[in-house]
Amino acid sequence: MASTPDFDRWRPHPWHGLGVGDNAPDVVNVYVEMTPADWVKYEIDKETGYLIVDRPRRMSSQLPMAYGFIPRTYCAERVAGLSDKAQIGDHDPLDICVISDCPIENSQILLEARIVGGLHMVDGGEADDKIIAVLDGDYVWGEARDIDEIPRALVERLRHYFLTYKMVPGEENAEVEIETIYGAEHAKKVLRASMDDYSDLMDE
Repeated sequence: MASTPDFDRWRPHPWHGLGVGDNAPDVVNVYVEMTPADWVKYEIDKETGYLIVDRPRRMSSQLPMAYGFIPRTYCAERVAGLSDKAQIGDHDPLDICVISDCPIENSQILLEARIVGGLHMVDGGEADDKIIAVLDGDYVWGEARDIDEIPRALVERLRHYFLTYKMVPGEENAEVEIETIYGAEHAKKVLRASMDDYSDLMDE
């Protein structure tokens, strides 16, 4: 049998080996790290590309929707430059939350999502934006193009989750704040900044 290239035999690294998406910044690829059913916080290991356990869930609040990151993005100086309070990016891929009518119950999958807005979150002085998107082609949410088309209660549920998910009763908690909830136009600026930050990272 003829030999085949490595990319035909090995799964690509989810952060570096997958693309942002042919229709970015409107529709992007999303690698799902967590679902609402998960009681443990998982995140990508940057070196290996495997999901690792970050920590058990500390509070009873539940992740409202699928959560992951956009490949080939990175949050550093350019992303932080869009914030009045952040001093630097969090040095992770850009986070994204995906709204869908049918529950997404499996992680480690790739999907396409349409950006509608985001949460400008600052965690300990670091820009840690959470992009909000809808599953592309979803029969209920797929026509949404901006955050105003998403029920405010759903956005507030997501906002509450990220403000409380690091809290530990009886301990001094992390300084997490969400400055603003923004629409699709600004969310796409954050995406472009994170793509430029990624390019800078790869050129180092």
